[in-house]
Amino acid sequence: MVNSLLKFFKTKIYLAITLLVLVICTGVLGFKIISGYSWVDAIYMTVITITTVGFGEVQPLDDSSKIFTVFLILSSVVIVGYALSIITEYILSTNNLDDLKRKKMQKKINSLENHTIICGYGRNGKQAAKKLMSYKKPFVIIEKNKEVIEKNENQMLPMVFGNANEDEVLMQAGLDRASTLISALPNDADNLFVVLSARQLNRNACIISRASQETSYQKLKLAGANNVILPDRIGGDHMASLVVVPDLIEFIDNLSIGGNENVNIEEIEVDKLYNTSHKVQTIKDLDLRNKTGCTVIGFKGSDGDYIVNPEAEIKLVPHSKVIVLGRPEQIQELNSIYDLD
Repeated sequence: MVNSLLKFFKTKIYLAITLLVLVICTGVLGFKIISGYSWVDAIYMTVITITTVGFGEVQPLDDSSKIFTVFLILSSVVIVGYALSIITEYILSTNNLDDLKRKKMQKKINSLENHTIICGYGRNGKQAAKKLMSYKKPFVIIEKNKEVIEKNENQMLPMVFGNANEDEVLMQAGLDRASTLISALPNDADNLFVVLSARQLNRNACIISRASQETSYQKLKLAGANNVILPDRIGGDHMASLVVVPDLIEFIDNLSIGGNENVNIEEIEVDKLYNTSHKVQTIKDLDLRNKTGCTVIGFKGSDGDYIVNPEAEIKLVPHSKVIVLGRPEQIQELNSIYDLD
């Protein structure tokens, strides 16, 4: 609707400008040909006629020039009036269009459930949004920099303008309905405040926070963060690992988990497997290797404990998860069989 209104106004403005140019050209050519004025005098007469300022003629007009002037005045009154009304309407409606955009975006946000809220759209926030988008997971971005929001407006990303430290802004992003919150602000103190506020507003949400300083790690955990990520430490460890075990790290880097078209690793909730006609009891019963070509490389029990390379006889109890490895086409086959998309 908003885009349609913008196109509508642009079309009307283009039409108004075209008519103005046409009437000016007609006036200049008319005075030049009919009255024999010079180009400067023709332009001068056209402008004072169209604007009806009431100045005198450059030289007396003959009957033909007077008739032409009458028609020029009548047509210019209509066209200039139309152009002014369109321009005025566009200026007055700009704020209304912004309101419509915000209302449309807020309506979209209000319809989301179990979504992720990303606080801050910097480098880490953008990477988080890109990953969630590739997996088609719903998310909302909170950003206090108006220029950042305007810059990404064409991408139609669900964004809320405001400070993530404020409870009202968090609720506007749907924190009460969200499953996860990612606090990716550059300042540790701001992340701490967001984590405290978010934990008070939603006791069940999974909260993931960024930290710049290692001293902030424990504070963020005490404030209620489920996970605290230190990007600098992770980056340093990664670079050092490329020296110690380069081939292994390169292999892990190539295990893309960036979207449905190139996924190599997938996490599956066991409860979703029980929706099939064959009730799975163990990893052996699951038989993913024969069905899809995927291999189970990890298991997370309902108590949260992880098992790497689990035995085939491990029971897949409710609320547990399995991690599988496979080529992109095998992962897609897995998703299609168990309707996991």
